[in-house]
Amino acid sequence: MNKSMIFSAAFVALALSACDRPTVVTTPSVVTVPVPTPVPGPAGPTGAAGATGSTGSSGGTGATGATGDTGATGDTGKTGKTGGDTVIIVPPAAPAR
Repeated sequence: MNKSMIFSAAFVALALSACDRPTVVTTPSVVTVPVPTPVPGPAGPTGAAGATGSTGSSGGTGATGATGDTGATGDTGKTGKTGGDTVIIVPPAAPAR
């Protein structure tokens, strides 16, 4: 019985490996076709000139500035001294020549 089991196992292994056939996949070959390069033709006529654009609008007038603050009043001067016996004489101006 021992030998029949070994023989059966070997037969099953051979039978299963015989069924596996690898398939050959062929890829189609790519044929490149040369494409002629286009040759530019002669230049066309010059187009008409475009229309002149419109003038922009004028800007708005700015707002008037605020009035400045009034300055502070200056200090009051000191009272002058009273004069003594001195008299000051101012000569008249010289006539214009």
